[in-house]
Amino acid sequence: MWQNIVAAPADSIFGLNDAFRADINPQKVNLGVGVYKDEAGKTPILACVKAAEKILLEGESTKSYLPISGDPVYATEVQKLLFGDTSEVITSGRAATAHAPGGTGALRVGGDLLKKFYPAAKVWISNPTWSNHKGVFTTAGFPLAEYAYYNASTRALDFQAMVADLMNIPAGDIVLLHACCHNPSGVDLTADEWRKVAAIGVEKGWIPFLDFAYQGFGEGLESDRAGIAAFAATGVDFFIASSYSKNFGLYNERTGALTIVSPTAADAAVAMSHLKITIRVIYSNPPAHGGLVVAAILSTPHLREQWLQELAAMRNRIKAMRVALVEGLTARGVKGDFSSITSQRGMFSFSGLSDEVVQWLRANKSIYVVAGGRINLAGLTEANIGYVCDAIAEATER
Repeated sequence: MWQNIVAAPADSIFGLNDAFRADINPQKVNLGVGVYKDEAGKTPILACVKAAEKILLEGESTKSYLPISGDPVYATEVQKLLFGDTSEVITSGRAATAHAPGGTGALRVGGDLLKKFYPAAKVWISNPTWSNHKGVFTTAGFPLAEYAYYNASTRALDFQAMVADLMNIPAGDIVLLHACCHNPSGVDLTADEWRKVAAIGVEKGWIPFLDFAYQGFGEGLESDRAGIAAFAATGVDFFIASSYSKNFGLYNERTGALTIVSPTAADAAVAMSHLKITIRVIYSNPPAHGGLVVAAILSTPHLREQWLQELAAMRNRIKAMRVALVEGLTARGVKGDFSSITSQRGMFSFSGLSDEVVQWLRANKSIYVVAGGRINLAGLTEANIGYVCDAIAEATER
């Protein structure tokens, strides 16, 4: 059946990862796919995860199905991360949370649910955004449009243009927002700017959908949820897709959640009923292991404290690599102002490197960067930072 069908193109990011694995250059560096790497260049299993897995393995008595929405303890702990332990959203019971297979799964489940009740809606994404956002929501049946976000000339947020676009989005449309550590730019809103965006959402009546894949990778758990807090304070309906791939290192366990926040507990119960129906026809119920690991860590005080320390270490290493990259490029006299890299947050940065330079780095130095110049700072180490800076200097002088 496939003889007359043209092969689909490789995924822009995971295809790059495949090419990296096939590269035999011993100096190769992967700055593409968004996974955290330690100073040894490995994606580690956190010690708190190992400890939680040991507890789960020793106490496990069944492999029976989880409920459609997942483990209830997991949902409770996810909400505490999103809103804070004593948040009014939790005490009033106006949030419904379901365990989804990763942040991507949460986005898709949310898209399918919204399509059921808002079939004529359009999904608005930031310019730029994570490439898979487009595929997820077009496959769910939505047309897409863009709102202004990143100014390439200033390498900063163009908040004035963003506000102007958000003011023109009609009621009932869906606005996809990056809660923190914007992918691919690394440029985030301030708490005041989030409050302004939330106020616009209330005024205009569009539906906020926050993608929260990197909590704790920006400034910390509380600071990184400023966008969530801003919308929660308004009392409007909104969606949150959260992922625990990065901050728990659970990449291959596909551990995420979809949380629907409503004005009342009664509304949240209705939302959950339709959320379960949506999940049932996609994957029936979620995989258990990753969610149980997260729940065990967050509900066990000493494991939670250990996780916070490991999370801080990951965050601080990425920040140190940002500084090292800027200092290395400056020391080599590379033309351009790279100072914005140190003010961005999370794993990613728009480096300002042209596609021509990106292609040259891959072809001549086995340094893999996503088209558009997005760099995963976690791929840098003290062992390879000099090689990368030397290569960029050589590429930009050609």
